[in-house]
Amino acid sequence: MSQIFHRSTNTLARFSIYAAVFLAAGLLFVVAALDRSPYNTRQGVILKQPIPFSHQHHVAGLGIDCRYCHTSVEVSAFAGIPPTATCMNCHKLIWSDSPMLEPVRASLRLGEPIRWARVHDLPDFVYFNHGIHIAKGIGCVSCHGRVDEMPLMRQANRLQMEWCLDCHRHPERSVRPRSEVFSQSWEPADQASLGRALVREYRIRGPRDLTSCSTCHR
Repeated sequence: MSQIFHRSTNTLARFSIYAAVFLAAGLLFVVAALDRSPYNTRQGVILKQPIPFSHQHHVAGLGIDCRYCHTSVEVSAFAGIPPTATCMNCHKLIWSDSPMLEPVRASLRLGEPIRWARVHDLPDFVYFNHGIHIAKGIGCVSCHGRVDEMPLMRQANRLQMEWCLDCHRHPERSVRPRSEVFSQSWEPADQASLGRALVREYRIRGPRDLTSCSTCHR
């Protein structure tokens, strides 16, 4: 029986198979890159806010502690957004007539909260508790970055699942003394040794428990 297809068809078939494999791999690479990009994670993206609040000015410049505004951060799952009255404790005396702060004055006058655009916005199916992280010696900087160097607030890290799991598998890399949790500039002399000691002292559970699905998804 004579050959139906020309021999070059075999070469064309092999080329098509290899091309399909490389194309699929390339598409997977593009999808993975997009998944980790600021377009998807919002890392480094500055959102438009009703007032251009500067953490750099308030934290580094004025030395205001995180807990002055985020009053529930040590005991609650949520850090909390300060009420307008907290802002006006200072701004009824400082920059009290500034046009830029009119939304703050209007908020107090009308009794309506300022509607901030949420910068660190985890999915609804993720459970994150600020209080337990602080109790276990995880500093604000570990997740939020150096806010004292941010004229406008931005998301410093990707906050994706693999990023969280990396810390949960190796808490000794991030844990610090509880007295330094709110410090922006604290640096350990030997994080490896200190981290291992603090993991034992603070009774931080092992990776098996910390990476259990029910730890973050409830």
